Amino acid sequence: MTGILSRENIIERLHTISGEFVSFCSSIEDRFFFYQPPIKWSIAQNVKHLIVSVTTTKYAFSFPKLILKLYVGTPNRVSGTYDELVTKYKLKLEQGGTAGGRFVPKPSSQEEKKEKMLGIFLKATNKLVSSIEKKWNDVQLDQYIAPHPLLGKITLRELCYFTVYHTEHHLNIIKERLKEYRTLP
Repeated sequence: MTGILSRENIIERLHTISGEFVSFCSSIEDRFFFYQPPIKWSIAQNVKHLIVSVTTTKYAFSFPKLILKLYVGTPNRVSGTYDELVTKYKLKLEQGGTAGGRFVPKPSSQEEKKEKMLGIFLKATNKLVSSIEKKWNDVQLDQYIAPHPLLGKITLRELCYFTVYHTEHHLNIIKERLKEYRTLP
């Protein structure tokens, strides 16, 4: 993806990537889904991390616009492109940026039920999309900002870009982990 994505493109991409994510993760055997590797997050923990991330993002789109403007401020620049946001995020990761605080998921067990976790993720994403559809127009996505733990203050359009890419990023991590796990005895 390149350039500035419209609100409609963002909504479409959020639906697409969340559907791909849930579809792929649904097909993973529980023994791999909940397998806890040394040092790394399990697949279940990646899902939990995305649940917290998408839920937190959803709140940014749920606040009244006046509250965002008063407590967070307004942008001092135009929104970047999707590719610029992804490049900035990858650079932060290369510089050692990691999830912290509530974004670090606790270990999981099979009692948590994969289907329930994936349902929570999909519901959070659908609520985010619904907020964008009902409360925000294309212009407003560039007129308000929200804080991001690694990227600082970014426009709401860029926060949408992040959510799309972040889901894709974790889906790719999960696909790589699954390749590793399938070689286990």
